Order: sequence, then structure tokens, then C-alpha cells
Amino acid sequence: MCRSIKTLRPPATPEPTEADVRAAALQYVRKISGFRAPAAHNRAVFDEAVDAVAEATERLLAGLVVRGAK
Repeated sequence: MCRSIKTLRPPATPEPTEADVRAAALQYVRKISGFRAPAAHNRAVFDEAVDAVAEATERLLAGLVVRGAK
């Protein structure tokens, strides 16, 4: 697990921003790919992966039901 990815669901993060989601997605893709910054020939696929992970994260957070939350 990448330790710099923080929990984004409430109550740990009451209202995660788009920037929070993108930062977590970027950290995940960096960890999986092994690249902090991809070479120019890998930039497009790297950026597409960050977008896909961010979108999946938004869907996940929107669909979670947290017990005890109002």
C-alpha cells in the first residue's frame, strides 16, 4: 500500500475535493507503474490511467454507504 494515499471516505475526510481524488490516483499510478514521472513516450498512457483511477474513485466514494453517517 502506498502510504501517502490517504483515506478519502467520511468521516476520515468529510468532503474530499477533486484535488484529493486526483492526488490519490496519481500516487496509485506512480506506485503501480514504478515511475514518479513517466518518459514522454509513456505520458499519454500514464495520464489516462490517472484519469481512469480518479473516475473510479469518484464512483466508489459516491456509492459508499457509511454506517452511522448522517
